[in-house]
Amino acid sequence: MATKQADKLKAEIAKQEQKQLAQQGENKPKTLMDLMMQYKPQFEMALPKHLNADRLIRLAVTEFRRNPALRDCTPESLLGAVMQAAQVGLEPDALGSCYLVPFNNKKKGPDGKEYWVKEVQLVIGYKGLIELVRRSGQVTSIVANEVYENDEFEFEYGLNEKLYHKPKLEGDRGKLKCFYAYARFKDGGYAFTVMSVEQINQIRDKFSKSRNKNGEIFGPWKDHYESMAKKTVIKQLVKYMPISVEIQNHIAADETVHSSFKEEPKHVEYIEAEAFEVPTEDVNAEVSQQEEIVFDAE
Repeated sequence: MATKQADKLKAEIAKQEQKQLAQQGENKPKTLMDLMMQYKPQFEMALPKHLNADRLIRLAVTEFRRNPALRDCTPESLLGAVMQAAQVGLEPDALGSCYLVPFNNKKKGPDGKEYWVKEVQLVIGYKGLIELVRRSGQVTSIVANEVYENDEFEFEYGLNEKLYHKPKLEGDRGKLKCFYAYARFKDGGYAFTVMSVEQINQIRDKFSKSRNKNGEIFGPWKDHYESMAKKTVIKQLVKYMPISVEIQNHIAADETVHSSFKEEPKHVEYIEAEAFEVPTEDVNAEVSQQEEIVFDAE
């Protein structure tokens, strides 16, 4: 009798445990939106006052739909990239503030062997970089432009500095020649820098590790070359500008990766990336729940 009672109790406990596991399974995030909403409080804490978590999440989901390659990345790195965007106060979109870029990152496992992991890298665009610099409060204006061979363009460094650019409005402007950026400060001072296309490409080739298996550049440098070149020349100009340590730290977060949502972002040592094509379909189109399924992030 006692044995039957014990067996019955064990069966009841097992039944309750199965029920609890089933309930936990129902509460697990099934879509990217579910996953993002779980971390909404963390996003709200990180965001500046002019942005809100709901909008940030909607933009991240839109980028996820717009670029299917993001669906193969680890949710930890995706969450980390969105958190970085929140911390620097920039919105991930196609307007040039910042980008969520998927890539294959080579890592070493516990066994010492190398393996590939698909992760998301936050890349700040030149418009986002300009916004960060303006937040310093020391800059009244900052501009970056491209120059073509048939434009009127002169510059000179030294005691008699000058910068003059008159773009050719009609006809062929010729080949892309160089980029420049200038800033005016609150105290009335100014600074500018000019970089040739060759100098821009040298920096791109040295620091951009987003390449496909054939060694070709992919991502923003391929799809938004002029924007990334403007960002590069602004970064060179920033070195001579009076900006706060906080803004400098935000700029340093550019092109870093969160392999774990709980860890600090790190610069990637080596990337071999696939050339991800971005579809031209309506980004607001409905996506089925099966297409959006993700796995849990710690």
